[in-house]
Amino acid sequence: MRNVVEIEDLRVTFATDAGPVTAVKGVDLQVGAGEVLAVVGESGSGKTVTARTILGLLPETAAIRGAVVLTSKDGTQARDVVPLTGAQLREVRGQDAAMVFQEPSTVLNPVYPVGWQIAEGLRAHGKLSKKEARAKAIDVLRRVGIPEPETRVDHYPHQFSGGQKQRIVIAQALVLDPGVIIADEPTTALDVTVQAEILDLLRRCRDDFSAAIVLITHNMGVVADLADRVAVMYQGEVVEQADVRTLFSAPREPYTQQLLAAVPKLGSGLERARERAARREPGWAASAPAVTARDLRIVYPGRLRQPDFVAVDGVSFDIRPGEVLGLVGESGSGKTTIGRAIAGLTKVSGGSLQVLDTEMVGMKEKAFRPVRERIGFVFQDPASSFNPLLTIAEAVAEPLVVHKRARDPRAARARVDELLEAVQLPRSFGDRYPHELSGGQRQRASLARGLALDPELLIADEPTSALDVSVQARVLELFAELQREKGFAALFISHDLAVVDLLADRIAVLYRGKLVEEGTGAEVLGAPQHPYTQRLLASLPVPDPDEQAARRARWQALRADA
Repeated sequence: MRNVVEIEDLRVTFATDAGPVTAVKGVDLQVGAGEVLAVVGESGSGKTVTARTILGLLPETAAIRGAVVLTSKDGTQARDVVPLTGAQLREVRGQDAAMVFQEPSTVLNPVYPVGWQIAEGLRAHGKLSKKEARAKAIDVLRRVGIPEPETRVDHYPHQFSGGQKQRIVIAQALVLDPGVIIADEPTTALDVTVQAEILDLLRRCRDDFSAAIVLITHNMGVVADLADRVAVMYQGEVVEQADVRTLFSAPREPYTQQLLAAVPKLGSGLERARERAARREPGWAASAPAVTARDLRIVYPGRLRQPDFVAVDGVSFDIRPGEVLGLVGESGSGKTTIGRAIAGLTKVSGGSLQVLDTEMVGMKEKAFRPVRERIGFVFQDPASSFNPLLTIAEAVAEPLVVHKRARDPRAARARVDELLEAVQLPRSFGDRYPHELSGGQRQRASLARGLALDPELLIADEPTSALDVSVQARVLELFAELQREKGFAALFISHDLAVVDLLADRIAVLYRGKLVEEGTGAEVLGAPQHPYTQRLLASLPVPDPDEQAARRARWQALRADA
């Protein structure tokens, strides 16, 4: 098998105000034709920087040494990408190698139809007429699974779901039939059912288009599902390379072993649930719930003659003091809407929702204000929920100042330092701005802010979805420890069943706004009754290539029956 990519002794250094920072240190990698190479490691390990050198996508501040040899798909031409500039790089991009970026919303131009954007690559390389380029765009949209491609080729990015946008970005990469596709975290922001579909599509890219794939990911289940070989990176170096079965069954390096041990596994929460139950006082189950929903209904009114959208349809559940309820389901199922309704951020349309003895139907903001300080909220993306102009200390102190527990951020600093230590961040981090912290550190600061007022109820909306496995493991451990110490009730919203299994006393499964299943982790994950829960479980990738192959076959069978 000939190599389409050969990286030799790659070294990348970035010039910064604080001095040079070495991101990649002497990396050697090869990718064979039609092979899937997964490059894994935690944030900052250098995996994305390594992958971007294949297409010459690093900024001008990067100094690159070594060789990145890219061979055309037909094997007739091999070029070192490192010295190429301008027109030479444009010739390589799209034809010999293409990129699928992590966040499709930032890649697709909102003012152009998706068909125009797909055909842009064809026009740039001067291969086809306008009519032929449109026909090719329709064909590639059909091949990546976009329904009614003849119509949807003229639609704009905002008219597609997250999973469909990721398919369009993959279509952009495939349209020029490149020899290698670099997929940078292509499933991070997707729920497990859509993730399974995208992984299936990437597998077809390899099989139907004969494209090699360099997969950048921190999800070891995705690696087990798709990869042929795995390269593990740590602090800019490749510490281990092996075929996928060898790596999962007999990892050599301590870092690889640690990385695999950090992956949450289904069924691992059973022992923790028993420990939590043993610590509870007698009669706990008879105590008044912190949250009671009965036939809860939330409707978003339609605009411009569009019909109303029913986001939550007749949902009933309880959350007792000190209990963690895990709310799972795919995007659009109503999970976040319920969390926001409990926090008083979304209006309730019908039924009943009682939060800390306050009825939310017809609730007035002034009456709810005293209740709001008893509720904490941890948002999904701390990068966008923190004010970039405030330091971390000022952001964490904000609830204390708003609810008049402190005169100003300076007066609240002692409490802020205490909170930062509780979430295992140094006090000095309070003087930093959000952009100066890593994703995991920002999420811990967000947790500190959610706990600032010692809430009786905490709502955590996908707090670990964008974190790599080692950081996710630390944040989940921290969440469990704080919940044990402070005893708050919690609604933990996630699309990852393994994560919810670790933390939750009970799990509720939402599907298209309806509650289809509820019970303990053993009941819902061990013996799911509803077909949707069964599909959700089968679509969750596990870090074992053989078990994952069986799960994939089961998922495909369940999807065919749906």
